[in-house]
Amino acid sequence: MAQLVPLYIEGEFRQSESNQWIDVTNPATNDVIAQLPCATEAEIDRAIAHAQAAFLEWKEVATPERARLMLNYQHLLKTHHDELANLLSFETGKTTVDAKGDVWRGIEVVEQAANVASLMMGETVENVATDIDSYSLIQPLGVCSGITPFNFPAMIPLWMFPMAIACGNTFVLKPSEQVPLTAMRLAELFEQAGAPKGVLQVVHGQKDQVDQLLAHPDIKTVSFVGSVPVAQYIYQTATTHFKRVQAFAGAKNHMVIMPDANKEQVINNLVGASVGAAGQRCMAISVAVFVGEANSWLPDLKAAMAKVTPGVWDDESAAYGPLISEAAKLRVINLIEQGKQQGAICELDGRDYSVDGFEQGNWLAPTLFSGVTTDMAIYQQEIFGPVLLCMTVDNLEDAIALVNANPYGNGTSIFTACGAAARKYQHHIQVGQVGINVPIPVPLPFFSFTGWRGSFYGDLHAYGKQAVRFYTETKTVTARWFDDDIPAALNMTIQLR
Repeated sequence: MAQLVPLYIEGEFRQSESNQWIDVTNPATNDVIAQLPCATEAEIDRAIAHAQAAFLEWKEVATPERARLMLNYQHLLKTHHDELANLLSFETGKTTVDAKGDVWRGIEVVEQAANVASLMMGETVENVATDIDSYSLIQPLGVCSGITPFNFPAMIPLWMFPMAIACGNTFVLKPSEQVPLTAMRLAELFEQAGAPKGVLQVVHGQKDQVDQLLAHPDIKTVSFVGSVPVAQYIYQTATTHFKRVQAFAGAKNHMVIMPDANKEQVINNLVGASVGAAGQRCMAISVAVFVGEANSWLPDLKAAMAKVTPGVWDDESAAYGPLISEAAKLRVINLIEQGKQQGAICELDGRDYSVDGFEQGNWLAPTLFSGVTTDMAIYQQEIFGPVLLCMTVDNLEDAIALVNANPYGNGTSIFTACGAAARKYQHHIQVGQVGINVPIPVPLPFFSFTGWRGSFYGDLHAYGKQAVRFYTETKTVTARWFDDDIPAALNMTIQLR
């Protein structure tokens, strides 16, 4: 019998009273591995109420104490790193190497959360007027919430609740209903690290449960990562209820390849960046833009991609795992067919692929298109699969214009040996995260994850200094004290000293 996933409310793991349950499947086999409850309205209300009560005490805890909690937590996460990676592989199908990277990138954010004291320092100006001083205080907001996707079950929750809680808030997490097990283990370890009861709550469900979080008056912030339509819905709905929102949406990330680039480096990086994690990451390179003579490298790229095969999580020869679900696989298959019908040249078609012993898994081998134009569905939509599109332009200016005309602005990269070309690209490109000879330029946590345009709805981004600003408010104090109010006896003591 599949395990029943509990809720985590007021520091207790408890079974839901819901009568609506969802099957959680292993993508490599499609076997049911767990059943997830859609939390009842009363359960979510209870989680938020306990988070609100806990906030009143937690916000008074000294900032260094909150930082020490994060130090304890990152130590436990490192101790259980491999265990978390194995659990993550089990529910997502990711290869072990990929799963370990997922966990480690989350740990890096927790390490940054342990540095929160220096990030919450205000500003002071003495004598802004005669005998008047002004200073600012950075204070937490209250109960924050996070709605996380399936593709990074460790990293993205760890983007959110450690930073929010380190800033003095409490947090309600709603992980993806497709991959809840990793999130529950993260909560267990957080409790073991010494987190007080009520500081973190974990609830489960789908749209109805999300809507309750978006509308609840005690929820102050909403953090989300997912598809464009859902990100738009969450941003519009939550802001209508006067909440602070950061909603990370879809992407169409381009790699611009100049003819002076190192061909071997380009091909090696392009293959991994496009099909790694089965293409199920918002920073995947899904479009290769060959500039001028670089388009002659297409046969070499095709040969390199043809050698890449997916496989199960513990297969050391596997480049990546299955897609998350049968529905996700079907969507990618349909987009591949649309690409062929609309005139793109399918250099590699990965639809007819299976892994011995795991024939029921959601497998897709690398798929490569050339002759792609901007009016095709495969270009206009985020495919979210191991599919790479190839386009050709005459010069760098055309490449910049192509990328800037795309509605998304999550990540991009340029491969070149020319510093002037790289600087021109980074200066003129309208994309939030730029790599120069780096295929997937995800910033380390002391910076912020800065998608632009149609890839992000909100003002302040995840982790880094922007996360602290997102999870806090600034209070400015202007103070004046009068010398005449100093008691005479105290004044005499001051003068004697």
